[in-house]
Amino acid sequence: MKKVLFATTALIATAGMAAAEVKISGYGRFGLDWNEANDRDVNGASETNITSRFRLTFDASTETDGGVTVGGRIRAQAESRDGNAGVANWSAPQFHVAYGGLRVNVGNIWGAVDSVQGLYLNTTSVGTGIDGMGFNSLAIGNGFNWDTFTSAGNGRNGVEAIYSAGGFTGHISYSNQNDTIEADADTDPSDGVISPAVEAAEGEERIAVALGYSFGDYFVSGAYQDSNVEANDELGFLAVGGDFGQFGATLSYGTTMASDSITLAGDVELGSASTIVAWVNSADANEEGGRDGTAFGINYEYDLGGGVTFVAGAVSSHADEDENSVQAGLHFSF
Repeated sequence: MKKVLFATTALIATAGMAAAEVKISGYGRFGLDWNEANDRDVNGASETNITSRFRLTFDASTETDGGVTVGGRIRAQAESRDGNAGVANWSAPQFHVAYGGLRVNVGNIWGAVDSVQGLYLNTTSVGTGIDGMGFNSLAIGNGFNWDTFTSAGNGRNGVEAIYSAGGFTGHISYSNQNDTIEADADTDPSDGVISPAVEAAEGEERIAVALGYSFGDYFVSGAYQDSNVEANDELGFLAVGGDFGQFGATLSYGTTMASDSITLAGDVELGSASTIVAWVNSADANEEGGRDGTAFGINYEYDLGGGVTFVAGAVSSHADEDENSVQAGLHFSF
């Protein structure tokens, strides 16, 4: 779907110094969410709530005399879901160095798995509806336990390299959390601090690689993650897809220690402004608690112009009992 993005650009130049560029971009989204899984007697949330998010992204970069680009990104975001009004948060920064087809990111990285083509839907939320609606469409169902840019927190604080040439893209990312140091419980209220005992634990270390190749209107991609945490180890993903005129389709497969699943997604353009995306995911649990069953959803978007899009979606999740949800609202980008 056609998206119009407007950026505010400031150019600062001094004698003997390369021009610096600062851009501000972002989006807002708001609408109504009806979620059958919510119950005031169980989780205190109403079935019908407002879902919303406002995001500002700040990008700054400059170029050396040798043509190397150096820059950084930081993001501010606030959102509300299931009746919980969120507070505004700042992301940790991401820094990058780029030359030709190679880019190296340091800090709040994007992550190889999260960036692989075919993982997300081609919608404004990259899921279903206004806010993704649980992202049951993803072929990898382990709760986003891979590296990704965190908009409202510290992120994974890693390093990654991305290389693109022609239709080929290669991406490798690495992150390592600090170890947890053992601490005894503090149960003395006289010092004003009461805390439970903490056992020593090794911080999670992740390395992931993603490869993709596009040829004409078609693509094939794959990703793999290795982790010292068993639940996040041996995570794999494969996808193929393409555009066929006004139609498009993607078939993806994901495997984790907990479950394997397949997603088939298709989209169709209706006229010049409307797009429908439909998907179905079938999952088989490898262990207790893994994703299991079938989920499906449909997403409708109408381009109102000026960067504004009307969005509506419906999802039936993998839950044993029917847990359906419906959303509708507006998304605007700038």
